[in-house]
Amino acid sequence: MGIVNVTPDSFSDGGRFLDPDAAIEHGQALVAEGAAILDIGGESTRPGATQVPAEVEMERVVPVIGGLADRGARISVDTMKLPVAVAAIEAGASIVNDVSALRADPDLAALCADREVTVVLMHAGPPPHARPIDAAEVVPMVKAFLAERIEFALAAGIAKSRIWVDPGIGFGKASPEGNVELLRRVNELCDLGFPVLVGASRKSFIGRLDGSEAEDRLGGTLAASLVAAERGAAVLRVHDVAPLVQALRMTATLLERPRLWVPVDRHPISTR
Repeated sequence: MGIVNVTPDSFSDGGRFLDPDAAIEHGQALVAEGAAILDIGGESTRPGATQVPAEVEMERVVPVIGGLADRGARISVDTMKLPVAVAAIEAGASIVNDVSALRADPDLAALCADREVTVVLMHAGPPPHARPIDAAEVVPMVKAFLAERIEFALAAGIAKSRIWVDPGIGFGKASPEGNVELLRRVNELCDLGFPVLVGASRKSFIGRLDGSEAEDRLGGTLAASLVAAERGAAVLRVHDVAPLVQALRMTATLLERPRLWVPVDRHPISTR
């Protein structure tokens, strides 16, 4: 899953693709590099980012989604807002990537069920001012949260085959060690029985481990993504598609495995 941030303030590439033509060109380049999905976002979810009105978010993402969908790309919209999701789906998105796991706007669940789109449920906790999650308890806590949100989505009528889960690397975890623990134990999240999406690309936990800035975290991103894939992640959300595709192919070759990971289109849940 290639990232296309149509924002002025994203932590890594804010402003580079705010122009719709630049964003469409970038998305096409990511597809050419091997991205199977493009995740289009019009609101930054970095810590401290200012929320934008739905109208502004729609103005940013809808032309880009329409332009890329017309060129045959599979599109995910990164949003928590019902009006944005409606407009994005009309423009050609088939995945709603909700960092709130359908908590910000519960009516979004009914939309996803009615339109038969895939929904990504992400863990993004704990709430502000709550006790941070310790590394030792992060996996069972995230797993329990995702299980509860899966039940919510199913109760809202979303098909099992259209639910993915995301541990939310970097979102509200107490320390680099907590994020590392989640990556090491992705296989335990796979036990939920749903495709797992992992987004570790250029995240701050890498910099907290080695002091690197966002633009210098490709090595850490590749390492985190390869471990997640080897331990069962079905989707890897990244800024740098070509290096990851090469790393996945080479690692699979060295390990004498046809694939390093189980892609989402072959996941037993997704193909039912």
